[in-house]
Amino acid sequence: MAESRLRTLSIDFAVHILNLVKFLKSQHETIVSNQIGRAGTSIGANIHEAQYVPRQA
Repeated sequence: MAESRLRTLSIDFAVHILNLVKFLKSQHETIVSNQIGRAGTSIGANIHEAQYVPRQA
């Protein structure tokens, strides 16, 4: 499957979110950082699921 622009952007966004989470945890903001991490990284999974095309049996 060809690499889509949307997929690339979502991966870049997830990397930025993980860096933010790492920073927040260093500031002892655990609860906020956990929620931001889950919400920010789920975007890629949602895009993947939306673009899924099942194979014919």
